[in-house]
Amino acid sequence: MRGKTRWRATTGDLRPTSGTWRTPLVIIVCGCAIALLSFGPRSSLGFFVQPMSHEFTWGRDVFGLALALQNLLWGLGQPIAGAIADRFGLLRVMVVGALLYAAGLLLMRYSTTPLSLDIGAGVLIGFGLSGSSFNLVLSAFSKLLPPAQRGIALGAGTAAGSFGQFLFAPFGVAMIDNFGWQTALLVFGALMLLILPLSLALSTPPAETNDDAPADQQSFKTALAEAFGHRSYVLLVLGFFTCGFQLAFITVHLPAYLADRGIPASTGGWVIAAIGLFNIVGSLSVGWLQNVFPKRYILSVIYFTRALSIIAFISFPITTFSAIAFGAISGLTWLSTVPPTSALVALMFGTRWFATLYGFAFVSHQVGGFLGVWLGGIVFEQYGSYTPIWWLSVLFGVLSALINLPIVEKPVVRPVAQPA
Repeated sequence: MRGKTRWRATTGDLRPTSGTWRTPLVIIVCGCAIALLSFGPRSSLGFFVQPMSHEFTWGRDVFGLALALQNLLWGLGQPIAGAIADRFGLLRVMVVGALLYAAGLLLMRYSTTPLSLDIGAGVLIGFGLSGSSFNLVLSAFSKLLPPAQRGIALGAGTAAGSFGQFLFAPFGVAMIDNFGWQTALLVFGALMLLILPLSLALSTPPAETNDDAPADQQSFKTALAEAFGHRSYVLLVLGFFTCGFQLAFITVHLPAYLADRGIPASTGGWVIAAIGLFNIVGSLSVGWLQNVFPKRYILSVIYFTRALSIIAFISFPITTFSAIAFGAISGLTWLSTVPPTSALVALMFGTRWFATLYGFAFVSHQVGGFLGVWLGGIVFEQYGSYTPIWWLSVLFGVLSALINLPIVEKPVVRPVAQPA
């Protein structure tokens, strides 16, 4: 058995035993690297809208539909990938996801029709993200790390995704300007293959339900019935819709919105980068704050702050300073919803079906993302303006701030034993 990972025999404890190379530090570092690599390219795809649209004479609705499909399929695939990871282990899911992601970027490079763009940027990258993104990294952290380290690890994993956005946004713009969008996509695809060796550190074993405690013998069907019958979980899921709507709309359409107002593409790159940089601060801060303040209040403040920042941004003339300032403020709240949302899921239901239940919450997030990207493209083509979508984002922000307030932060009450 020398050289193989040994797992604790303690009931329900998936943490590696001492003596393995997979120490908590290695797990966190490799998980953060995966989050960085997987989140970076997809957050930079908005910079490909204008060069590809000009080359193939596409309207923004064409690119908007492809990236809307990506967001939707990422969300729909997430609970499936989570359930497979929960049942059979995370490694194989992450390997397949990384390969699909790389294939999607490659096909996007050779896309010459809207259909091929939909398949590459939409279907393949969407399903690839569901198997290789920071959502599964957070699941691995919840399963593999001691409870005392989970809060800051969840914040670090989320912040790493933002750091990927900070790195890839200016990098992507520089690649497009100097080598063309085709080469940029090839480089992005090659980088996704680095996820394959890194995922070894996050490997979890197949579930052995026969030896689990009664609470951990819960079946997939029972877990879903329990979650969707729990009022606080439903409220959490509904509030998460807004996060996806706002983030996806801004990621995809903000560069074009700024260009329409005479802001250079390079500045747009730095705005997206500022979002990623400041979200590192926001995610790490929230990862710590959720151990001090109620998570529902943190979520409410985040959503309300986003609504106010959007109102300020669109109500005054757009300048380089105001754009970067909006990026900085948005960054503080960008993915800061993820640590408290994932922590609430683990608190309510435990870690046995965490990837599955968080995956269903993420479906709501990505349905919002689909609508944010898709409606952004349609509204612009119809009216030549993104203003209606900006105000819709404000409305959703206020509603989510209110929806999160009644959430009850405590574990569900379960009988001593449940049927498997």
